[in-house]
Amino acid sequence: MKSRKRTNWVAMILIALGTIFILFPLYMAVTIALKNQNDMLNSIFGLPTNLRFENFAKAIEMTNFFQALGNSAIVTISTVVLTILSNSLVAYAVARNMGKSKFFKGLYFYFISAMFIPFPIIMLPIVKLTASFGMTNLFGLIILHTVYGLAFNVFIYVGYIRSIPIDLEEAATVDGTGTFGTFVRIIFPLMAPINATVGILICLSTYNDFLLPLVIISDQSQYTLPLVQYVFQGQFNTEFNLAFASYLLAMLPMVVIYLFAQKWIINGVTQGAVK
Repeated sequence: MKSRKRTNWVAMILIALGTIFILFPLYMAVTIALKNQNDMLNSIFGLPTNLRFENFAKAIEMTNFFQALGNSAIVTISTVVLTILSNSLVAYAVARNMGKSKFFKGLYFYFISAMFIPFPIIMLPIVKLTASFGMTNLFGLIILHTVYGLAFNVFIYVGYIRSIPIDLEEAATVDGTGTFGTFVRIIFPLMAPINATVGILICLSTYNDFLLPLVIISDQSQYTLPLVQYVFQGQFNTEFNLAFASYLLAMLPMVVIYLFAQKWIINGVTQGAVK
């Protein structure tokens, strides 16, 4: 006779608690976004008496949502593309030479050490430097995001590149392909899984970043989505219903991107883990 499998109640309880911790903040965000001020005062946890979809329209108007979304899209897409192209090339040079040259080995540890420097420590010098170069704009923000991600990206890129057999490059060299050609034609296509991982991480961190645009961007017409959320916070009052409506709108593009790219994302991360 087949033995019945016992239910792992500990795992079931942990899964249920995890589900609650994930869904409850989402429930609060949606319900608050659909309430009016009276509903907020009467019961913050209850359902709204009347669905106030006009909160979303008002939030779009107050934040100039579509302009801010365009700014965030420009910064995020440009940063992801520039990061993958530049950081992978730097990591390739380091990975293939750190075993032969003390300079590249020292350069690798120099990049790694930058991961332990908190941003607030260098915030004021960065603001002064970017202002002196006239980079207090979206272009400067793209460059800074690309540079700040270099340390962590080199760390994970180097580990992946060193797992690629060097025999492939030696065969390309015998065929007369140069170093850059070898990277473009052979190595970079093999890095698709790790490029997917880096692209996802950079996309999320850049799109959601608040502190760097706050200290860099001086022109309100170039504000990104995290910055324009400040409009709901007054000195004596905060319009939570409009604020949460705006938060949901700002979250929507990332949700849509994940829904369309989840298969590619999961395959990229899985292949990277197997590799």
